[in-house]
Amino acid sequence: MSEGIYREQFEVGDVLRVSCPSARARVVHVTPYEISVEWPWAQIDPDSAIRWNGHRTIPRTTPDDGWGGLFQIDPPSGHLEVGDSCLVGIPESLVRIIDIGRFDPPADVGWLPRPHTMLIVLPVDHPHDPHSEEEGDTIDLEAAAPIKIDLLARG
Repeated sequence: MSEGIYREQFEVGDVLRVSCPSARARVVHVTPYEISVEWPWAQIDPDSAIRWNGHRTIPRTTPDDGWGGLFQIDPPSGHLEVGDSCLVGIPESLVRIIDIGRFDPPADVGWLPRPHTMLIVLPVDHPHDPHSEEEGDTIDLEAAAPIKIDLLARG
């Protein structure tokens, strides 16, 4: 969870420094394009209408735009197979908020804790296409993952 920053403080356009210490995860599925791991932080929500399986998918290769998302796998996912152990975390990154999702009641996403606020972010040097619905990565402010967030500049 972000340290010392409350969800109401964030605005679209803000520049953040984010990181998350790596945690051990087990590889559960591999395709030529992505790798799925048992997510080390969130718990399955037994009351959810969404049946999340406890896995998170991370791009295996860097897309054409040069950014595969916040969470990274070590060793590089090209060397991993189902059953292997790896580390997953966020290396220190500078990102810009391009959208904010606020949910009251918290969103039913299949895991606990349910999020009240999700930041949609892109690297600061990545162009933003306002017409793209699948652009960016999310930071769940209520996540169990120990994500560190520092506000560097107001948008």
